Amino acid sequence: MPFEVQSKDEGKVLVVALSGQLDTRSAPQLEKALEAPVSQGRNEILVDCARLDFVTSAGLRVLLVTGKRVAAAGGRLVLCALNPSVREVFDISGFANLFDRKSTRLNS
Repeated sequence: MPFEVQSKDEGKVLVVALSGQLDTRSAPQLEKALEAPVSQGRNEILVDCARLDFVTSAGLRVLLVTGKRVAAAGGRLVLCALNPSVREVFDISGFANLFDRKSTRLNS
């Protein structure tokens, strides 16, 4: 499945839904999709990973950099609905402790 990023405003939260594989080729697409809203002051971001199949270090880097920018502006970046294989990458890499995580989009 090709990588896709879909953004939607839900009140004060920007929901960014990812699908496919977040890797070296697709990480710039996510970076671009997050850069504009963050630079415009959006500081409450929920990244919905329900349809994300795979993530590499390049994708982790984009999320980390964005999370730091959002936190510096007084906001937060939250991940939700990580499937077991994606969650394992976050756990093994040590990134799991760097982000707030929710089990579903509804309990964010």
